[in-house]
Amino acid sequence: MKDWNEKCAVVGIYNAYNASILSYYALFAMQHRGQEASGISASNGQKISTYKNNGLVTKVFNENILEKLQGKSSIGHNRYSTAGEDSMNDSQPIFAKYSLGEIALAHNGNLTNAKEVRKSLIQEGSIFQSHLDTENLIHLIAKSHKNQLVDRIVDALTQIEGAYAFVFLSRTKMFAVRDKYGLRPLSLGKITNPDGTEGYIVASESCAFDLIGAEYIRDIQPGEMLIFEGAYSKHIPTPKSIKIFPHNPYPCIFEYVYFARPDSKVFGKNVYEIRKQMGIQLAKEYKIDADMVIPVPDSGVAAAIGYSRESGIPFELGIIRNHYIGRTFIEPTQSARELKVRLKLNPIAELIKDKEIIIIDDSIVRGTTSKQIIKILRHAGAKKIHLFISSPPTISPCFYGVDTPNKSELICANHTLEEVRDFIGADSLVFLSLEGLRKSISCDDSENFCQACFDGNYIDDFTKANL
Repeated sequence: MKDWNEKCAVVGIYNAYNASILSYYALFAMQHRGQEASGISASNGQKISTYKNNGLVTKVFNENILEKLQGKSSIGHNRYSTAGEDSMNDSQPIFAKYSLGEIALAHNGNLTNAKEVRKSLIQEGSIFQSHLDTENLIHLIAKSHKNQLVDRIVDALTQIEGAYAFVFLSRTKMFAVRDKYGLRPLSLGKITNPDGTEGYIVASESCAFDLIGAEYIRDIQPGEMLIFEGAYSKHIPTPKSIKIFPHNPYPCIFEYVYFARPDSKVFGKNVYEIRKQMGIQLAKEYKIDADMVIPVPDSGVAAAIGYSRESGIPFELGIIRNHYIGRTFIEPTQSARELKVRLKLNPIAELIKDKEIIIIDDSIVRGTTSKQIIKILRHAGAKKIHLFISSPPTISPCFYGVDTPNKSELICANHTLEEVRDFIGADSLVFLSLEGLRKSISCDDSENFCQACFDGNYIDDFTKANL
């Protein structure tokens, strides 16, 4: 329950029977990363077929559609817009025909110099079909004078800045690449086909591997490209690795705080265990007496378990979430805001009445949702409400693939802690320290993360120059 909008999810399947079906299930596992649109491109070695539409994975695809997406290789995408508009043209994968044949592309991230690159391409004669920053890559690849697709991709990547995890699909090959900082996650797994042959999967989160029975191998490294080929030969080689950019990792620390599924391994570490450690660390930093610890579901559950364990205060599921709520069409008027929260969250009044409670959530953005949660807990009879946040205050927007509000809308960037507490209506409000967050991830001073949302220090020179 917050104002963060999830990033996109990408998947690539290579040398697998019914590759499009495996992509479908992988996208289903990563539905939390984007709910606006979904799409799959598949290759049978001769041509690429693409289908995409607005909506959830289960609504976009059915057996008849998947049956038409034939081939042993496929890529897929779940979209939450971070650049572009909410339209069919802005859904992915992007497909194009060009001088070397056919290509499809899916992207998780945000290109910080997209406007400048797009303007230059248009001046040179390119005609854009979408508002997506991702479409820049298609034009850069098409206009490149290199003879091989891999060289054209590398040529294109040297002209862009920002965050990306890309998967490219040609008629016979697949390519997967992360930006030089490794801001967006992308992992490699192995698939065992029914006949004993092997295939590969790349995906934004390892929870996609679990659903289709794939084996996690490793993360694709920052600045690394993997080349998959041989799907239509008897023996498929191990993916070839190319280092396009120097190894300079700064992965997004907020993946651990909120975005990734708890059962995923992201940047080589289990998300659930880290979130539980965040709660433990929060209890070490702030010790108070209370009757119970209650998470804001589902984002605060793991941290609340950790806080309860460390503090000895009982854990209770005092707020129940309705998981069957889609988008509502209620206008956000003053009279409707509380109802919108109640559609998703409902407190157990018999448990909460006359109790002093600690509420655990992972972040505060605008503060309006937290304000409504506190209000409904007061109405349920809570005697005292302490809101504990298992991450530091969010003080800066993200430009690397997260649809965050402008700095003027970030409540912690513009108000003191006491002012935020007063606005929300809690009896007390505390945040996990940035040092405590890093300690929860078990990283030392030598391990870098992009934590610009918490400290305002952007890692990308282009972003710094354009703030």
